[in-house]
Amino acid sequence: MKFLGGPRLLQGLIVLVVFIGALPAFSSELTGDPQAGRSLVASRQKGLCLLCHSGPFPEEPFQGNIAPNLSDLVANLSATQLRARIMNPAITNPQTIMPSYYQPEHLTRVSKPYQGQSILSLKEIDDVVAYLMTLKKE
Repeated sequence: MKFLGGPRLLQGLIVLVVFIGALPAFSSELTGDPQAGRSLVASRQKGLCLLCHSGPFPEEPFQGNIAPNLSDLVANLSATQLRARIMNPAITNPQTIMPSYYQPEHLTRVSKPYQGQSILSLKEIDDVVAYLMTLKKE
């Protein structure tokens, strides 16, 4: 049986089904606080985004260069897609080195004090998404 749309479409549908089943239910409305999100993204203790990514943070002299610039990254993604990538980036890229910010189970190499915990809460993830959405160029 030939699938209409080819294997890439089928792969995309499989990823969509995984997204729906793997993420907690949430509203598609942006409810996060962009200011709090910016603080989390720039934080060297909590979000750690700037270890790998760069972005519009003139006060941060040392920014990453092994992952896309955050402004470029958000250009073609919706809030829902960003939220999914932050929660569990392996859903879209199984080879990623980006940590799963909201997946406390099925992880490897996690120090005992942090086992069973997420890096960010759902509220904090919504804050980060709200901030990242402000980086979209009109």
